[in-house]
Amino acid sequence: MATIYKELEVKIRSLSDTGKLKPVDSILTQLDRPDPEIDRIWTEEARNRWRAYKAGKLEAFS
Repeated sequence: MATIYKELEVKIRSLSDTGKLKPVDSILTQLDRPDPEIDRIWTEEARNRWRAYKAGKLEAFS
């Protein structure tokens, strides 16, 4: 496995800066997958904040 990483490192180092962006973007896209549980938690938090604001229990800043 270490050999593969070394080969990749050598190939990546040979790319231009802009050429390195494509593999980096691909890796980040794979790592940054949506998490339904986090989405659910933030949706609940947003609803709670909205209800508190509408009920006058939350001060808004602008």
